Amino acid sequence: MSTVAPPRPEAPNPPARPSLGGRVAARLLHWWRRLTAMRTAIVLLFLLALAAVPGSLLPQRSLSQNKVSAYFTAHKTLAPVLDRFYLFDVFSSPWFAAIYLLLFISLIGCVLPRALEHFRALRATPPPAPRNLLRLPDSGTLVTPLAGPQALDVVEEELRVRRFRVVRREFPTASCPPRRVT
Repeated sequence: MSTVAPPRPEAPNPPARPSLGGRVAARLLHWWRRLTAMRTAIVLLFLLALAAVPGSLLPQRSLSQNKVSAYFTAHKTLAPVLDRFYLFDVFSSPWFAAIYLLLFISLIGCVLPRALEHFRALRATPPPAPRNLLRLPDSGTLVTPLAGPQALDVVEEELRVRRFRVVRREFPTASCPPRRVT
């Protein structure tokens, strides 16, 4: 018996690591997407509401310096600790400003791309009408003494008055093959 092992196949080369600039850009893109997610905006909005609570419960220097001084005399040990965390200047504190700036950035980054997409959809041509309008929930019939093209002109004008975009298309009826229902 031979104890020689069969030759091993060569391992494939590991993928090349991205450059430092590519890793930094990927990391920044990851954090930008996290910041501009709607979930992050909701969390920041809740955090902003929670951060405003001390501003409602404790006296604020911008409103009444006398009440803040009275709080310092009444609570000699607690007041300096609260003052160190800007709890007597909540709405002008750096941590409160950071929360609302992050919220504004998050909302702008979240809403702006969606608004652009809605604007593009608004300017796009209307989709074609369904073949069987009677299947729609709000469909109906109306008997009119007008001929077909004249009735279409009246309906088109009424829709335009109501600020609907109307695209009139001619559909060939005889050349269309019958649809198969499966």
